[in-house]
Amino acid sequence: MAQHKRASSHPYIPNMIPEVQRQMLDEIGVERVEDLYQIIPDELQLKKEMDMPPALSEQELRRHVSRLLNRNESTQDVVSFLGAGCWPHFIPAVCDEINQRSEFVTAYAGEPYEDHGRFQALFEYQSLMAELLDMDVVNVPTFDWAQAASTSLRMAARMTGRAEVLLAGTIDKDKLKIIVNYITPDLSYQLVDFRTESGELNLQDLRDKITSNTAAVYFENPSFFGTIESQGWQIADIVHEVGAVCVVGVDPISLGVLKPPSQYGADIVCGDLQPLGMHMNYGGGQAGFIATRNEEKYVMEYPSRLFGIAPTIVEGEYGFGDVAYERTSFHDREKGKESVGTQTALWGITAGVYLALLGPHGMQELGQTIMQKSQYAAKLLGEIEGMSVRLNSPFFKEFVADFTKTGLTVEEIQKQLRVEGIQGGHDLSADFPELGQSMLLCVTEVHTQEDIELLAAALKRICSRGMKGVEC
Repeated sequence: MAQHKRASSHPYIPNMIPEVQRQMLDEIGVERVEDLYQIIPDELQLKKEMDMPPALSEQELRRHVSRLLNRNESTQDVVSFLGAGCWPHFIPAVCDEINQRSEFVTAYAGEPYEDHGRFQALFEYQSLMAELLDMDVVNVPTFDWAQAASTSLRMAARMTGRAEVLLAGTIDKDKLKIIVNYITPDLSYQLVDFRTESGELNLQDLRDKITSNTAAVYFENPSFFGTIESQGWQIADIVHEVGAVCVVGVDPISLGVLKPPSQYGADIVCGDLQPLGMHMNYGGGQAGFIATRNEEKYVMEYPSRLFGIAPTIVEGEYGFGDVAYERTSFHDREKGKESVGTQTALWGITAGVYLALLGPHGMQELGQTIMQKSQYAAKLLGEIEGMSVRLNSPFFKEFVADFTKTGLTVEEIQKQLRVEGIQGGHDLSADFPELGQSMLLCVTEVHTQEDIELLAAALKRICSRGMKGVEC
C-alpha cells in the first residue's frame, strides 16, 4: 500500500487530517491505515512514501492529465495481437448507439432506476445468450469472467455441501488469483496438470485428484492458450462419477463454430461478454455470465438477478421482472449467499444488441473468419526459422508461439516489435515456464491479411537477428 506524508492534508484525498484519521482508526480498532490493507499481496505494495505534488487548479490538472493521456497509444495507432482475456474485436456502431441511450446508460441494479424497458432488454439478452449457450437460465452479468467462475464454483459447493474444487492447470494466473481470493477460506483448490504437447487436461491426474469431497471441476474451452479441449465428455463423466458439478468457462464468440459446453456434459457454463460488442477500454468492458439448466437446485443458488416474463391482468400483455428475488443479496442483504451489489447490466444489454444483430448465421460466419485468420497466422509464423507453434491441438483465436530456439526472450521480442509499430502477444514465460520463451498471440476478425503478414515479416527479421547471435 502506498504510504503518504501525514504532515498536511491534500484536497484530492479525503480524511487526511491527522486528528480525523486517528478518530476513524480508533473507531475501527486498528493502529495504522496500513493495517487495513494487509490482504494486498506484498509484491503489489509500494515500499516507499508517495511524493504527492502540490495541489493543482482544475485547469492545470485537466491540462496535466491530457498530456499524460496523449502519450498513450491505442489499437487504432498500432497493430495489436494481444488478447489473453481482453480481445480486439470489431464493435458495430449500433452497440454504442443503443447502450448510450439515457434509459440504458444508467442500467443500475438497484431499485431507484427500475423500469420495464430495462427489464425487457435484459430478459432479451438472457434469452439470446441462453440460445447461444444451449442453456435455459442466464444471469444479469457479473463483473467479469473471473467472478463468474468464482460464483459458479461457490454455487457448486452450496449445492453439493462439499469444500474442494479442481481447476485446470491452463487457467490464466491473474484469473486464478481472483478465484482463489473469492473462494477461500471456505473452499480449497488444486490445479489439474495439462499435457504440454497438446494443452489438453491430463485425465489421469484428474482421476488421481478428484475425491468424494470435490464440489466441482473447472476447465475452459477454448483454454487460456486458445486450444480446443476435445475431452469434454470424458472430463464430465469423471466429474459426475463422484457426484461433482462440471463447470466450463467459454469464450462466447467461439460458439458460432464450436459446440456449447452443455452438449458435452457441462452443468454450469460461464465466461466473459467482452467479445460481444464491448470496447477493450484499457482492459475494461468486462462482464461475466453464468448459465445453467432450468432446474430449481441451480436457479436457487444464483446470487445475481434473473429476469423473467409473465402475463399481466391485461389479455395479450406481458411484463418483465425478477425471478425468485428472495435468492439475492438485495433481498437478504448481509445474509445473502453472496453480496452482488451494482453489476454490469449495461454490458448485458450491449451483448444482447450484438447477438440480435449478428444472429446464428452471423456468429457462424464470424467464428469461421476468426478460425481462418488465426490458422493463417500460425502457418506463416511456423515457417520462421527458430520459431514454432506450441501445442498440437486445434485452436480458436489464440495460439502459443515458442521463441526459445531463437536465443531471445519474449520481452526482447516484444520491445523490438513495438519499435516496428506492432503490439505483440502476452508473455507466458513467467507463468508457464514449462512452455519456454513463449508468447500467446491473438488473431481475430479485425486483423487483415496485411496485418498478419506484417507481423510475420517483423518476427522473421527479429528471429533472424536472434539466431545469428546464437550461432556466434
